[in-house]
Amino acid sequence: MTPVHRFDLDAIGAGPPVSASRRDIVEAARGGALVVTAPPGTGKTTLVPALVAEVIAAADETGTPGLTLVTQPRRIAVRAAARRIASLDGSAVGGPVGFTVRGERQVSADTRIEMLTPGVLLRRLLADPELPGVAAVVLDEVHERSLETDLLLGMLAEVRQLREDLLVGAMSATVDAQAVAALLGGAPVVEVPGVLHPLDVAYAPSPSPRLDVRGVTREFLDHVARTAAAQQRVSGTDALVFLPGAREVDEVVARLGALVDGVEVLPLHGRLPARVQDRATSGRDPGDPPRIVVSTAVAESALTVPGVHLVIDAGLSREVRRDRERDMAGLVTVSASQASVQQRAGRAARLGPGRAVRAYAEADLGRMPAHSPAEITAADLTDAALWLACWGTPRGEGLPLLTPPPEREIAQAEQTLFSLGLVDADGHPTASGTRVAGMPVGVREARALLDGARTLRGQAQPRSGTARVLPGSDGPRFVAEVVAAVSDDHRPVGADLPRLLRELRSGRGDGAGRWRREADRLSRIARGDTGGGGDGREAAPLLAAADEAGLIGAVLALGRPERIARRVGAGAQHTGTGAQHTGTGPKRSANGAGGTSRSYLLASGTRAALPEGSGLLGHEWIAVWEVQRAQGRAADGTGAVIRTAAPLDEEDALKIGEPLLVKQRTARLEDGAVRVRQERRLGAITLMSTPVSATPEDAAPALLDHVRRQGLDVLPWTPAATALRARLGLLHRELGAPWPAMDAASLLEGVEQWLAPHLPAARGALDRIDLVAALRGLLPWPEASRLEELAPERLAVPSGSTALIDYPDPDDEAGRPVVAVKLQELFGLGDTPRLAGDRVPVLFHLLSPARRPLAVTDDLRSFWDGPYREVRKEMRGRYPKHPWPEDPWTAQATARTTRAARERS
Repeated sequence: MTPVHRFDLDAIGAGPPVSASRRDIVEAARGGALVVTAPPGTGKTTLVPALVAEVIAAADETGTPGLTLVTQPRRIAVRAAARRIASLDGSAVGGPVGFTVRGERQVSADTRIEMLTPGVLLRRLLADPELPGVAAVVLDEVHERSLETDLLLGMLAEVRQLREDLLVGAMSATVDAQAVAALLGGAPVVEVPGVLHPLDVAYAPSPSPRLDVRGVTREFLDHVARTAAAQQRVSGTDALVFLPGAREVDEVVARLGALVDGVEVLPLHGRLPARVQDRATSGRDPGDPPRIVVSTAVAESALTVPGVHLVIDAGLSREVRRDRERDMAGLVTVSASQASVQQRAGRAARLGPGRAVRAYAEADLGRMPAHSPAEITAADLTDAALWLACWGTPRGEGLPLLTPPPEREIAQAEQTLFSLGLVDADGHPTASGTRVAGMPVGVREARALLDGARTLRGQAQPRSGTARVLPGSDGPRFVAEVVAAVSDDHRPVGADLPRLLRELRSGRGDGAGRWRREADRLSRIARGDTGGGGDGREAAPLLAAADEAGLIGAVLALGRPERIARRVGAGAQHTGTGAQHTGTGPKRSANGAGGTSRSYLLASGTRAALPEGSGLLGHEWIAVWEVQRAQGRAADGTGAVIRTAAPLDEEDALKIGEPLLVKQRTARLEDGAVRVRQERRLGAITLMSTPVSATPEDAAPALLDHVRRQGLDVLPWTPAATALRARLGLLHRELGAPWPAMDAASLLEGVEQWLAPHLPAARGALDRIDLVAALRGLLPWPEASRLEELAPERLAVPSGSTALIDYPDPDDEAGRPVVAVKLQELFGLGDTPRLAGDRVPVLFHLLSPARRPLAVTDDLRSFWDGPYREVRKEMRGRYPKHPWPEDPWTAQATARTTRAARERS
């Protein structure tokens, strides 16, 4: 038996601050779970995995200790961490220390520590939750709150209940350690203090805005480049520049090339080849020129760029944001969090005194959020919903998570999975869903790849009989090329995906080599599919497109049928699901220039525009893959811009989008009459709309639609109906369920429940609706019998009469019930009446004999004992015929004059 490799802990732990906590980490690891918090650059990513592996080896009795898996949030960090540990240990990557990222794996039978991305581990966990051969799992950079890492924390917490021998750890720079520790069953927390050398922080505000509607401004990138060049020239040290994304990194690298001399400028981001990334994350040799490494947030905490004593920070981050109304999610550029800014600055003072220059004003720092939001609160949850379903916790119910998924978004994601045949009606995965969840691409990409490959496998003849040539020699390869282009960070010029594919095939496109490797990998996956989903779905339809561009669009539509789109009139406002354009002729652009409309209506209901000058202009139908929120000219008045799309044959649009086809009879109230149209729609896209004669059954739907569109004010609110609504509204506010909510939003949302049953009797006329009866239908039983007790219409007063109670509008959360009554009618009343089960005091408006307000109070006792004297002094001369006794406590309450009261007595 080959001896087990033992890591050189003294060599690996020599120098970094984390080595001082070595004994505490080992002791915590022996307990089966631990949480390590340490600032960036303290060495936790290199030493802790080796310590855990040695704890596992010491406890092993078989002679073959299990693997220690360690996640890093990005592929760059995975490779860098594996290379660093192996180097310190004196071994080679792929030996005792290996790694796995999407499309690349270097491990062997000797591997004891395997670095990998959260996505790889998550799919491995779904394939076999017992993780055979694995003895420990350590999740690094938990503070980033990535969606996959958050899910892994919850899943591993459950796995520990089944496998008590599995060691689970979490490491982070800044995190709510106690929350993570509690989730892992009360794991001990080891806090590693950072050793920060003196750090000089300066500000260099830009004369131009950092952001505009298109993103980071060119002027600000010029400012960052000039600042970095000037600061490096003064310091003479290696510098690290933080920018939000790959595009900004590349642009600043190009600018610095013309500004510095004798300095090596290196980019660092996820789109670069591995050899370029590795060069930026490796230390420079003595005698080499100083460096400026221009990086995305990957260098913030997930890996260390050695030798840095100067940091230039743009103060920007790229974060996931979701537009709930338009059902869009994507990366947007925003101000970085204060925690991120702090971590970035600290990179300059890990090895000695350093300097951090922030390329913005100091006042901007105070406006930055304290922390970035957890990705689960803002991301598209379609992939996560499938993973949760396959884990056996649909919608995340029952799974211990730091932050649960938002209910609306997870339900919407589950509905998307159901429409794609990946989960059943109960949210459990189908056979196809289980297969897709394990694929190393997103749900949408996987569905496009599998359905596209099945459709095009062997299909070489269009309907006309003319031979069709598929690029890449066969259907599965062609589909793999399309999916590879949309699953990576490629940005088609003018959103034109066919053009991008031509460039990538020719080797001219940015990242062509990376795309080709991904296409090769996906092609192997597509060829390995046996063709049967096992979920009851029919085979994908044969496609009608006769050219490459149309086939590309069909592949996109297979993955995102809800983004099949049709051209509409430019700049038109989208209202509801009605048709905006049912013809096929070109329209005029919103800016007034002649030409074809850039605006499209997606089947989901979103409106978006192609970029100006796009090669896709003129196509009636397109398949959209990526769309982003935008304003101004770029969005053509739609509020969104299309980033990736391809032409789509109309027949293919209708075949692929068949589950979205709807035939509907739509009735509306127009000019007091019910108008009806027979419609056929593909989601929100109206294909046909024909006027037909109205029937008596159309009246109720027309009235409901009218109320939804125009609001509650169109209903005949009589004083009795308004009063009943206000009374019920107060009870709901104070007592909650089962008393029904009466605010406008709640009534509109539940209009089918309370109003619809009373519409047939109205026979199409709004003024015939009995709103009192409709609202009483919402009264809960048996609580309804207490309505008069809890919220009476009128209040009995000491004079023997009753006063109307004016209840607050249900939309006024702070409103009070008011009783306006003559002051003399309340003589002797000390305790202010209370409503809603004694929860709410009546607010009295005390009136003069002329019914003008004298005082407002909800404390009658205090009024009689105090302010009443001033009121009496002023009013007794003005209204001498009415009683103004010195002692209101013993006076007879009355609504009459003094003389009338004497005569009556």
